[in-house]
Amino acid sequence: MEFIYLDNNATTRPDDRVVEAMLPYLREEYANPSSLHFPAQRVRYAVETARHQVASLIGARDRQIVFTSGGTESNHLAIRGLLAARPEKRRVVTTAVEHDSVLRLCEQLAGEGYAVTQVGVNREGHLDLDALEAALTPDTAVLSVMHANNETGVIFPIEQVGRIARRHGVPLHVDAVQTAGKLPIDVRELPVDLLSLAAHKLHGPKGVGALYVGPGATLRPLLVGGRQENGLRAGTENVAGIVGFGVACELAARHMADEQGRVRELRDRLERGILERVPYARRLGDPARRLPNTTNIGFARLSAEAILLLLSNEGICASSGSACSSGSLEPSHVLTAMGIDPEVTHGAIRFSLSRFNTVQEIDHVIDVLPGLLRRLEPLSAAAGR
Repeated sequence: MEFIYLDNNATTRPDDRVVEAMLPYLREEYANPSSLHFPAQRVRYAVETARHQVASLIGARDRQIVFTSGGTESNHLAIRGLLAARPEKRRVVTTAVEHDSVLRLCEQLAGEGYAVTQVGVNREGHLDLDALEAALTPDTAVLSVMHANNETGVIFPIEQVGRIARRHGVPLHVDAVQTAGKLPIDVRELPVDLLSLAAHKLHGPKGVGALYVGPGATLRPLLVGGRQENGLRAGTENVAGIVGFGVACELAARHMADEQGRVRELRDRLERGILERVPYARRLGDPARRLPNTTNIGFARLSAEAILLLLSNEGICASSGSACSSGSLEPSHVLTAMGIDPEVTHGAIRFSLSRFNTVQEIDHVIDVLPGLLRRLEPLSAAAGR
């Protein structure tokens, strides 16, 4: 069965050019890049070429890019690395709608005696900047804020957040896993100290990411043993993944206008078609300031899990929120923090598009979905929802 893939905020299809670039480093170019012989130095050159490609996507210098295993490790290296470098400071400030890789880490830190403050959002998903500023104290070691939410696509004003952090002398870490390759990012202009990226969100391979470490940031490594990545991430590099990441970043820069134009138009077409045909459907989050590929639609009194199963049977892939929470019957922590009615959050579906989607696919989803929902309505009525 051919699938219509609308779960790109969870992961993306690797571009064919990315896969082709990786293959030599899974076959003949297998040397360890830390060795001194000629085959190893060819591999080292490939790693450094990829570092330049990743750095160029966000306006960074090559030496400011630290390769990791993905967004989760990058987030942990940023937050735990800062805490280890500033042991006298015992407070962490973040938001109530962060990715689980940050929220679960903060839960762990709270258990270790750190004070953790989560700043809330309003019903459109916007951050309360006054509350954020009030949360920053002289004891704050790090402020960690996502660039855009993975469930709603709502974009946070990182420029303003960064200025607030600078006023209080607090390092700012930004989780840009969902925005890199979709929105222009230039760390030379943004007041950020650390910024996380992941290859598999921009048509690269899984298992590789990066952390931008700005000139004012001082970190301690999570992994020790070797001097790889300027001493910040020991371990032999995932060379094939890094090479693929580099190519994916170069391609993302070329396709940025497509994300902002054609992909946004497809997203709007899908959203408009659903809202017109399903009277109880409700778009969740700010309709304007959000990622160009993302829509989150709540279907009141229906079950997201049931909707997703029916969609999957029709060859349509979507999500009920964060992929890391898939299978959970608990309502989305993001939508709950926004104050959305539980009747709506339990039936919320995230559709996230990519440059590989087509008009024909979108129109097929619009045609199929209303009939699937009608099959569930009697069950909802019988359950008294």
